[in-house]
Amino acid sequence: MLKCYPLSPFPPIYYAFINSHLSLSRPPFFTSTRIRTRTGTRTRTYLASDPKSGTVMGTESYTYMGRSLSELSINDDSSSSAFSDCNSDRSGEFTTASSQSRRLLIACASENSDDFIRQLVSDLHSSSIDDQKQAAMEIRLLAKNKPENRIKIAKAGAIQPLISLICSQDLQLQEYGVTAILNLSLCDENKEVIASSGAIKPLVRALGAGTSTAKENAACALLRLSQVEENKAAIGRSGAIPLLVNLLQGGGIRGRKDASTALYSLCTVRENKIRAVKSGIMKVLVELMADFESNMVDKSAYVVSVLVSMPEARAALVEEGGVPVLVEIVEVGSHRQKEIAVVILLQVCEDNGAYRTMVAREGAIPPLVSLSQSGTNRAKQKAEKLIELLRQPRSGNAASRTSEVAA
Repeated sequence: MLKCYPLSPFPPIYYAFINSHLSLSRPPFFTSTRIRTRTGTRTRTYLASDPKSGTVMGTESYTYMGRSLSELSINDDSSSSAFSDCNSDRSGEFTTASSQSRRLLIACASENSDDFIRQLVSDLHSSSIDDQKQAAMEIRLLAKNKPENRIKIAKAGAIQPLISLICSQDLQLQEYGVTAILNLSLCDENKEVIASSGAIKPLVRALGAGTSTAKENAACALLRLSQVEENKAAIGRSGAIPLLVNLLQGGGIRGRKDASTALYSLCTVRENKIRAVKSGIMKVLVELMADFESNMVDKSAYVVSVLVSMPEARAALVEEGGVPVLVEIVEVGSHRQKEIAVVILLQVCEDNGAYRTMVAREGAIPPLVSLSQSGTNRAKQKAEKLIELLRQPRSGNAASRTSEVAA
């Protein structure tokens, strides 16, 4: 139930922007009344209401600087990158009634005031946990919805105090800090600064002991940081690999997808491949590849394809029952799944006659023949090479073919 309260202390920039920039298509209905709700701690939001009836007006009646609400970039589905949909305002801190007007005010402020960002950064240093939560919550929303704000926020000095929040014992505050760092990491210019400021270890701790949302967003943030080559080894040394494997096994669908993508990126480094295999990743990947209802067949197979360049990974894959699973994918998977499965099988069989025999006994040759006739160009090429190997399981110069497999 929403209740109206008189105005109470709040960053002055809000009121300044309301007075100077916001208007309604029906001005008589605008007041400076604040609607205040409780969602765990407290969330303070401005809303417009009819002063006579007390009815909250819809946000469609707002205009800002001559533009309508629909023209402001405050939607949830930022297309700036594949990982920008990061739950930053879907975690329960905004009530349904107030969220759009809150976003409107933040969008308005973000377009015109560096002072607004500086005030929020200052609030991150507050001795009040509530003020810190409020500031982190708003920073993460600003960073998500406005790509240009990511640089502004970083330059205003937000990164270091946000990293400190990730180390907080308050799990909600930690979650807000993780998500704000994630949103800032969507900007390539911020990645090196975030890593050099010491974010990797706190993110890894949140990946292991945070809320479910914090774990997912920490995985995504580590993925972003791993796109800087120099960060991959540091992330692995900080203990991220086993925790990502745990998330891959037990997380929700979004957590599993982000974990698999992070592992795919991190495991281009040999030392991280070793860590992943020792963490039992092959068992998890085989189970996901075998479950066509998991929506994880493709992603899991791509992680396997990175790992099986190592003999230890090939042995673990075979031991965990990966061969029959891969043969089934070649037989009934999608075109993309068939292609990546045959690439993996070719790597497994390249220099091991026993593995070739095992693959042939699983009935791989008929679906491989079919794939060599109807698959993608790459799939046809790999299927033909694998058929040749399987028909001569104990012969062939493995060393001469290794470069072909990697092509």
